[in-house]
Amino acid sequence: MVKASPLVGTATPVGVLARISTVVAAEAGRSSRFASALSRAVRVPDLAASEEPGKAKRPSNRRKPCPFDLFALYAEGQEHGLRARLAALGLEDLRDIVAEHGMDTDRLAMKWKDPQRVVERIVERVMERSWKGSAFR
Repeated sequence: MVKASPLVGTATPVGVLARISTVVAAEAGRSSRFASALSRAVRVPDLAASEEPGKAKRPSNRRKPCPFDLFALYAEGQEHGLRARLAALGLEDLRDIVAEHGMDTDRLAMKWKDPQRVVERIVERVMERSWKGSAFR
């Protein structure tokens, strides 16, 4: 039988825990069934092995990233160059851009059906963000 340390008091919570662990260790030494149940109970599952190897880490509801840099395009061609590039995209692609850059703070743009209206929102937000801090330049 395993003896508790003489430094551990018997009336303290540490002493009670020491006595319980002594009894559990003694029973695990006598019963192989209890020992195997105890080892299964304290085993930490390997999280890396539980994941499927071909499973993607990102959820499937993620939107596609923007195919180009809006702010660089605005800096090069100003508003007209950005509008021309956005006009070639479909409604879902425009919504992807709005979602990626957080341009729908009032939660309206994702509901709009007119692509031109979404283009207006994107251009408006890009212009605002490009000029933000211009007083310090």
